Amino acid sequence: MAVAPNAVTARVTKIRRRRLAGELSVEQTRDLALVAAVLEASGIRIAGLDRPAACYLLAYSGAEPVGAVGVETVVDAGLMRVLAVTERVRRHGIGAALVAAARKAAHTRGARRLFALAPDGNYLRRFGFVSVAAGELRETIRSVSAMLAAPDESAHCSAFCLDISRDDLIVR
Repeated sequence: MAVAPNAVTARVTKIRRRRLAGELSVEQTRDLALVAAVLEASGIRIAGLDRPAACYLLAYSGAEPVGAVGVETVVDAGLMRVLAVTERVRRHGIGAALVAAARKAAHTRGARRLFALAPDGNYLRRFGFVSVAAGELRETIRSVSAMLAAPDESAHCSAFCLDISRDDLIVR
């Protein structure tokens, strides 16, 4: 097959980011097997990872995946589906980096509020999340109704919400 002299040819290559040892980075991924491995290492159940509306972000310490967060958006609301950091690297800012990345991912996808479910909201309150009624979460994000109805996942969880409508807004 001959190529015309003025034709443009392109070769698609996957760009792999080099991660330096000890460097913390958060990246979006489609590798659900890797997300599942991080969640399992963190002691979290992995049902429902293949939801089409979900976006997953992985935190890396160097080349090692050490945390994950899932974000699902519905119209103008987002749900932080899972937040996990492997036990041995907790208390190093990885959870905070994942919350910040989830916030940005939800906002980028049009969300004005970011919801989360947690058994203890103390960690989420550090980032400005406030308690809301589970009914508000259920009304806003219909896709979580099945999750809220599952007693093993939500019996000991409370709903929280963070207003992200003004994120990245420049006020002069």
